[in-house]
Amino acid sequence: MNSTICIFEDPQYTKLLPLAYTRPVYDLRCGIMTLREKLARAYPTAVSALLCRPYLAEIVKQQNPGVAVEELHAASALLINGRVLADEQFARKIPLEGEEAIYLSGDTVVAVRIRSTTRTSVGHDLSEAMDPDHFGKLPRIPVDVPLIEYPWDLVNRNGEEVVRDFGQLMERKKKLIRGKVHGGAHLINKKDIFIGEGAVVKPGVVLDAEEGPIYIGRNVVIMPNAVIEGPAFIGDGTLIKAGAKIYGNTSLGEGCKVGGEVEASIIHSYSNKQHDGFLGHSYIGMWCNLGADTNTSDLKNNYSSIRVFINGREVDSASMFVGLFMGDHSKSGINTMFNSGTVVGVSCNIFGAGFPPKYIPSFAWGGAEGLD
Repeated sequence: MNSTICIFEDPQYTKLLPLAYTRPVYDLRCGIMTLREKLARAYPTAVSALLCRPYLAEIVKQQNPGVAVEELHAASALLINGRVLADEQFARKIPLEGEEAIYLSGDTVVAVRIRSTTRTSVGHDLSEAMDPDHFGKLPRIPVDVPLIEYPWDLVNRNGEEVVRDFGQLMERKKKLIRGKVHGGAHLINKKDIFIGEGAVVKPGVVLDAEEGPIYIGRNVVIMPNAVIEGPAFIGDGTLIKAGAKIYGNTSLGEGCKVGGEVEASIIHSYSNKQHDGFLGHSYIGMWCNLGADTNTSDLKNNYSSIRVFINGREVDSASMFVGLFMGDHSKSGINTMFNSGTVVGVSCNIFGAGFPPKYIPSFAWGGAEGLD
């Protein structure tokens, strides 16, 4: 019987709002894969189980048929924090099999290896894996692993994660160019470019992988004269509009339509930024639409670090470049201007002249002149 990894959320998910309102933290993307997919890759022989906030349980079950959600029946399991950014060394630092133990990064529980008898002794609520005091008798092992804390951590690590994911995915792929590349397209450093089945690269396109790999998924269409610089990921079924400029450290998930200028950003999936306008150092959720000439500032004119409102509290990002974080189903009208470090909640409609507030709560309607 295969061993089990059980991926859980801890209370720090609130620091990843608004992106985590509508999904568990482990379903956030960084690089080519989600955090959960990286953990599954680290333990390829293990069966996965998932823990999440109760209000997300039904949708998580629908999205993961056959996967145990909010339950754990295995005699023993390795419980892992869903904010972990697992690399190729992670399973060596925290082996799947072994004695019961708690792995800690500072005061944060990274993982707990536990048997069912111990789990029963501390109670049936599996969320107790978040609190090391519930396992006081188990050995505590310090471990140095990266944890995603704020949305900008995903953005700042995205480029290196594209490189890492690309390297591991290419280990199993012998043919790199599987789609159609028209004459007049230019592939620079072709050995680091993957083009999936059904993808079409039109004349005048430049794919420049000199600074990092480019992964283009299945059925992607890249229209004439678009430029994509690596490291970059373009998800299945995404459309890159004519003349688009996609700079490095960018991930565009499945089913998007993207034009204009995008740099060092993540668009989770099924969102549109079809027209001219700049998006930089940002994370855009699902089913969002940025209207024509929507622009995002990602740099203050005094070059100081950017402060961001996260869950009602202003946080110093300690980063010079921070753009926009937008929750699912939100929209911006034409010519919308977002200041650096702006947070937009879920299902907002932002429009009008001037800069809207830097923090816009979910379900807001309006802009610089006021919100309803």
